[in-house]
Amino acid sequence: MAVINPHINFNGNAEEAFTFYKSVFGGEFTKIIRFKDIASDEFPIAEKEENKLMNIALPIGKYNMLIGNDVPEFMGKVNENENRSKISISAESKDEADKLFNGLSAGGSIEVPFTENPGGAYFGMFRDKYGIEWMVEYDPK
Repeated sequence: MAVINPHINFNGNAEEAFTFYKSVFGGEFTKIIRFKDIASDEFPIAEKEENKLMNIALPIGKYNMLIGNDVPEFMGKVNENENRSKISISAESKDEADKLFNGLSAGGSIEVPFTENPGGAYFGMFRDKYGIEWMVEYDPK
């Protein structure tokens, strides 16, 4: 079966955001590449961008990876208020879902509070403090 790994673009604060995500999910980064690491005569990097992240990866669970990067200024700004996509998390327990919802939503804005729906499943939705939209659900069935 295929595995889907979300990749998030940031405007220069990818490292800060991923340090926050690591504090919630746990684990260790499996990859950190800065723009200066890939600079060459063919691909020069401006000094103000050399320490920004070209790629960072944080394993989530057994098979998933949260991936991100900073977008270099020459490529334009990322729209931090976009609403075309969300990262959806299916938790293995209500405790895990509560922990993830409360941890990731800290400092953000809750769109749908984490509550039990009539079918017995739990669901909540929010935008984190970095502008990334998340959905967290737990279905005991």
